[in-house]
Formats: sequence, C-alpha cells, structure tokens
Amino acid sequence: MNPSTLIGMLASVLLLAIVLFFAADDARMYVDWPSLGIVLGGTLAATFLSYPLKEVFRVFSLIATVTRNEHTYTHNDIEELVRISKLWINGDLHAVERALENVTNPFLRTGVQLVIDQTPEDDILDLMQWRISRLRAREAAEAQLFRVMANFAPAFGMLGTLVGLINLMSLLGGGDMRDIGQQLAVALMTTFYGILLANLVFKPVAVKLERRTETRVVLMNMVLQGISMMCERRSPALMRETLKSFMAHHEDEIFDGRQPGKNGEKRVAAPGPAR
Repeated sequence: MNPSTLIGMLASVLLLAIVLFFAADDARMYVDWPSLGIVLGGTLAATFLSYPLKEVFRVFSLIATVTRNEHTYTHNDIEELVRISKLWINGDLHAVERALENVTNPFLRTGVQLVIDQTPEDDILDLMQWRISRLRAREAAEAQLFRVMANFAPAFGMLGTLVGLINLMSLLGGGDMRDIGQQLAVALMTTFYGILLANLVFKPVAVKLERRTETRVVLMNMVLQGISMMCERRSPALMRETLKSFMAHHEDEIFDGRQPGKNGEKRVAAPGPAR
C-alpha cells in the first residue's frame, strides 16, 4: 500500500477514535445506519445520474489505484533511452530493434519505433503531445468524478438533516422523548457523515489522482524530450543529464537563501575576538 495513504488512513481512524472517546459517553451513538444510508445512497444516485455507468464503476478501481504504491521506473526509462540512442547514432538498426523489444514503457516504445521508421520529428512530437493531452484529460475527468461526489455528500447530509427536522417537528406535539431524540440524531448525523465522507474520502482521493497525473505527465514529457534529442542525434551523455533534470528537485533559481550585502556583495560574518 502507498505509505502516505496508509498514514492518512491510520491518522483519520485515530483522530475519530480520540474525538469519540472524549466527546461521547457511548461511541455507538455515532453509528446511525439510516443517516449513512441517506448520504451514501443519495451520493451514489446523483453520481449515476451525472455520469455514464462505465465511468461510475471505475470508482472502485480508482480507489485501488491510489492505495497501491506505484513505481514509475524513471531511471530505467532514462537508461533505456540513452542506450538506444547510442545504438541509433552508431547506425545499428537491428540492435535498436532488439533493444526495443525489452522496453516496458509503451509511450517510450512508440516514440522509438516512430524514430526508426524515419517518421518526421514534427509528426512524432505532435502525436506524442496528443497522447499526453489525452492522458491528462482522461485522468482529470476521473479526479473530477470524486470532486463531484465530494460536493454531493454534504448536500445529501443537509437533506437528511431536513428530513430529521421535519419528522422532529411532527413529534413535538405528542411524541415521546425517545422518538424525538432519534429524529434529532438522524438530523445531525447525516450532516456529520456527509462532511466526513467528503473530506476524508472523496476529496483526498481526487487530490491523490491529480498528483498522480502530474507525475505521469512529467515522466511522459521527459520521454518526449529524449525522443526529440534522439531524432536530432544528440550526444547520449547530454541526453542523460537533460533527462535527469526533468525529475530532479529544482532549486530556487532566484534566491539561494543567502543575504546579499551592499552592491550585491555577500555578507561575510565578522570575525570573532582574537584569543
């Protein structure tokens, strides 16, 4: 499982346990199945109304995606590009084709195949940029699905609150206190469940998917740059350093943390007293 997801899940459970332990004499009072049914049922119903059936069923696979620990194998992609580029510069086409069979990244494999097929560089870049745009659009729509669900959940929590308050008003005249308390619990718990699901399930999954997309797009742009350099027959050593810079943690290009002195000179600490 993804370590950050596991930490987040454990922290959420711990937080709720602490709140329930100190806020209530009996934690079972926070378990209300009708309230949970209103929020979950309403959220799912609205989602089915908003999206095609195939996209809604992808919710479960997407949740599994954000929980597992994915590896991008960036270093392997860089080394494969550099190795293939060396073979391409040396004119060993058969060796390039053999090396291409062992490439596991389909995006990289497509780019190299187009290069050895003598496809014009502009056409290669246009095709690969289109594939990047398509991936970004598709995965943005998947993240948006969870953001929509995060908006639906509190809304149906408020709907449950209204239902509970309406029933409560009908009981104020002659109902007993137990029935009044039960309806008041439904009124409050639906809002509680709606906020909880929106902020601890749906929104975090959406953010996780968006961050995953950003990482994948950076990797694809790195491969795109490598394919472009391969078309231009650039030095493999230059290619390696250029591609590494895509995945490096960039430092601040404007300020390195040191305070400048007068006229742009660096301030040097005054020497201490002589001993």
